[in-house]
Amino acid sequence: MAFCGNCGAALVQQSGFCGSCGKPVGAGPQAIAAPPVHAAAAPGAPSVSLGSDASGLTSNLAGALAYALGLITGILFLVLDPYKRDRFVRFHAMQSVIFSMACIAFSIAWRILVAVLSSINPWIALATMPVRLLISLGFFCLWLYVIFQAYNQREYRIPFIGGIAARQAGS
Repeated sequence: MAFCGNCGAALVQQSGFCGSCGKPVGAGPQAIAAPPVHAAAAPGAPSVSLGSDASGLTSNLAGALAYALGLITGILFLVLDPYKRDRFVRFHAMQSVIFSMACIAFSIAWRILVAVLSSINPWIALATMPVRLLISLGFFCLWLYVIFQAYNQREYRIPFIGGIAARQAGS
């Protein structure tokens, strides 16, 4: 029995496409005659790995997860051994750290500005709330976008931050 080289699902005879993921089957290394990755291996049999490191995370998934908790996961992926050698993961982890620090610095500066302006006129705090919500929504959308780009193995550089992250990552 043949298995899909993309997802590991069993292939139906005389089928041009994988029934699980939809990838075309035919010429090239698409169909493999090895057990799928998720199948239980017999004791003593070698394990099958299709493009991931020993921890099971591919570089695109590790790059996307570097953004998950901002500073925390960014620093973790910068210091964990299998990922600190991967330039793609290192770039996204560094960009995550710098982006998180920029968001925190903006939040602190915004609160100080609103506090100073509120001492002049108390209604300013209420008037600046919708602006703050729009800016926060923009940061959130940018955060989701860079996660999406990292997962799709693209090195999207956030303006100003991406250049710094690329230099620090060694590219």
